[in-house]
Amino acid sequence: MNQDLYFKLTSAITVPIRTYCQEKRVRKYMQTDLIRFRSSVVYTMTFVGFLWLVKVIEGLLSFDLGVLGIHPRSLAGTVGIITGPLVHGDFHHLISNSLPLIFLGIGVFYFYHKIAFEVFFGIYFFTSLWVWIVARDAYHIGASGIVYGLASFLLFSGLFRKDSRSIAISLIVIFLYGGMAYGLFPINEEISWESHLLGSVGGFIAAFFYRKHAAVTQEQLVEPEPMPIPSGTRFPSITYDHTSQNQEQKLRYFYKEQSFLDQDHENEKLPG
Repeated sequence: MNQDLYFKLTSAITVPIRTYCQEKRVRKYMQTDLIRFRSSVVYTMTFVGFLWLVKVIEGLLSFDLGVLGIHPRSLAGTVGIITGPLVHGDFHHLISNSLPLIFLGIGVFYFYHKIAFEVFFGIYFFTSLWVWIVARDAYHIGASGIVYGLASFLLFSGLFRKDSRSIAISLIVIFLYGGMAYGLFPINEEISWESHLLGSVGGFIAAFFYRKHAAVTQEQLVEPEPMPIPSGTRFPSITYDHTSQNQEQKLRYFYKEQSFLDQDHENEKLPG
């Protein structure tokens, strides 16, 4: 009777506490998740908004900022490593890059927020640098290299990590942006396919380099540790008797030993 009374008292205390702790952790996770989503939207929209600001200023000044693009293997063209992705030929060019940037940028900053800035600026800088080194002798402008880099990062991250959420993200990228693959080849001479190809290479390298640094982020809702129960205390375990007539709930006693449950009391029934 003492053990039964102890069990009832501890259950009456611990069950509400565990339920409250779980609900508190769920609320904390949802708040953290919402903050992370808002941050990913703010970061992405700030960059895209800056691209539009540059284009509007170019239109107001009636000045062609194409000279700030990446001019490969020229000293004056090195400034384009920084400014090239910010300049676009026209609003159609800007819109075509803005829409995928919003989706892919939010995806990177939301799902990989611990390494998002490193990935983003790494793709930004190294894609521009590689274009300056190996691309054709022309002014290369636009953020399409970043678009291809982010898409490549999300795609190959799922292949390298092999967890369900990463793979799901990869499949979504393939479904939405699989048609971008044609931009990796020199089909249209007016398009900087070098930026597309080198951006994809940059995303692939980033995905491989960070494959173990930060998994797709999802805080685990860890249950609080249960209160310690002295050795020898018995507690009920619920089983179900599945019959063709009905399902009757039965309770069995188990004895907590130092190594495992005492099998001798496995069939002992609680009094009705």
